[in-house]
Amino acid sequence: MRNKAGTLTKEEVTIVKALLSKGWRNQDIQALVNIGRAATINGARITEVKQNKVIAAASDAEMNFFIRKKRSFDPVTGLNFFDDERLIRAREAMALAVQIFNSPTLRFKTEVFSILVNVAWTYLLHEFYIRRKVKIIGEDGRTLLLSQMLKRQDCPLTAGMKKNLEAIKLIRDEVEHNLLGRSDLKWLSLFQASCLNFDKVIREQFGEALSLQNELAFALQFARLNVDQISDIQKYEIPGHIEALDARLREGMTEEEMSDLDYQFRVVYTLDSASKSRSHIQFINPNSDEAKEIQNVLMKYKSADELYPHKPGVVVALVAKRSGKRFNGHNHTQAWRKFKVRPRAGAAKPDATNKEYCIYHAAHKDYTYSERWVEFLVAQIATEEGYSGICSLKI
Repeated sequence: MRNKAGTLTKEEVTIVKALLSKGWRNQDIQALVNIGRAATINGARITEVKQNKVIAAASDAEMNFFIRKKRSFDPVTGLNFFDDERLIRAREAMALAVQIFNSPTLRFKTEVFSILVNVAWTYLLHEFYIRRKVKIIGEDGRTLLLSQMLKRQDCPLTAGMKKNLEAIKLIRDEVEHNLLGRSDLKWLSLFQASCLNFDKVIREQFGEALSLQNELAFALQFARLNVDQISDIQKYEIPGHIEALDARLREGMTEEEMSDLDYQFRVVYTLDSASKSRSHIQFINPNSDEAKEIQNVLMKYKSADELYPHKPGVVVALVAKRSGKRFNGHNHTQAWRKFKVRPRAGAAKPDATNKEYCIYHAAHKDYTYSERWVEFLVAQIATEEGYSGICSLKI
């Protein structure tokens, strides 16, 4: 039986007929039709159309639009200007925000960055919901606001990501009432976290090809920073209304929420054996093995019970309650195996866990889990795709 995905659609059949009437060769038509297709067609499909005298050809306007659309695919991301306009706009808004913030000649950084980031995330989440057949346009003709999407139970973002965007929205709203002055350094950690979050979400939801990592980089400073300069930055005088806004951003937040890398980006500064004039800063990817090792060292001052308070049964109960979906112990085992959170029973290295979510207790030979693991699971099973991805895993 022929694979339906590899056959021509009704539209493509009429387009092929039109192209044949214009003298196009079979192989050229096949190459055009296959652009952007998940399942390609073979030359036999073109021959079938050529031999069928009943098929009507598309109009010149329809044919020309089809050609234009097929030639509008980005060869790097695979996005099409006509089909993926929201994702294209989302990436461009975020790229523009970073470029403006990094520009040494521009001064209107915080205000413009907060506005463009709001635009980027809005387009991104609109596309997320449209692909899940969720109506994003209300009776008043207005689309869902970013703040409305962040409050939905099926929002794919973590709690830290949501708080980060809520903070940036508050900064954006403040632009309407006050001059923010030289506040760029004040909220740099929030802005950096939002960039990293955006890249993570667009890759997870729409594919690795959409990453901005290869197109954007950190704003580089060509002069070395020494310890005294870092200290001066921290002492920079901030206007009173900026300090007040900063206090509002932190209001009601716990220390754990403030330390969440999804909320604000933090850098570990290490001074190697060097003189002050040669001291330097090293930026480490928070997901790398080296960063996780640093995290392990820095977190030793807290007890394991405080950082990983949940036993498996508690995790199951919390996920089921917060998600409103059926989630049992078997599903939890499927989840930690799928995401490689901990090794299987009897493993040679039982402590080889993902320290963000889980820790092994050598004294009583069992595992406990962090609150972030609970949040991660709730976010995963919020979508049917994520839920079935866990429940269908064979163990």
